[in-house]
Parts: sequence; C-alpha cells; structure tokens
Amino acid sequence: MAAEEGPEETKVSDRGVVTIPANLRRSLDIEPGDKLRWTTDEEGNLSVEVVKQRYGAFEDDDLKAPMGGDGKDTHDIAGYEEDPAFTEDA
Repeated sequence: MAAEEGPEETKVSDRGVVTIPANLRRSLDIEPGDKLRWTTDEEGNLSVEVVKQRYGAFEDDDLKAPMGGDGKDTHDIAGYEEDPAFTEDA
C-alpha cells in the first residue's frame, strides 16, 4: 500500500480541488465516479475513505422500493404497447 512508500503531498487549489496522486489511484483502484468520504477526529486528524461507485453496486440491495418486477422489466408508461405502429410484429 502507498502508506509504506512514504507520505504523498498535493496542493489544494483556490477552488478547493485536490488531485489524488496517480500511484495512489492505481494502488487503491480509484476510478472516475468513485467518491471520497472525508472525516476528522477530535485531534484534527483527517482520514479519507474510498467509496466505490461501480455498476451493479445495488443489485443485492434489500432496501429497494416495492415497485413490482425485478427492475429488468420494461414498462410502457407512454401507452405505445397498444398502438399497432409500435409493435415488433411486422
């Protein structure tokens, strides 16, 4: 892990933007879309947790709203299912 290699320093821009060093992004598998969770303790120490945001991250989520179906069904809310112009049978 990068902590064994020594500390990394980055500069905070005037807009508060910080760049994560490339070697840390690679070693921690940080990809576009991932989030960082910032926390501080009573002594002012900052810690950062990587929160992965990958496709399919919520497939096993038990907290889904009961909307019927398994999420893979398609629903025609526009009412085109009954219009012969929009049928797949040609």
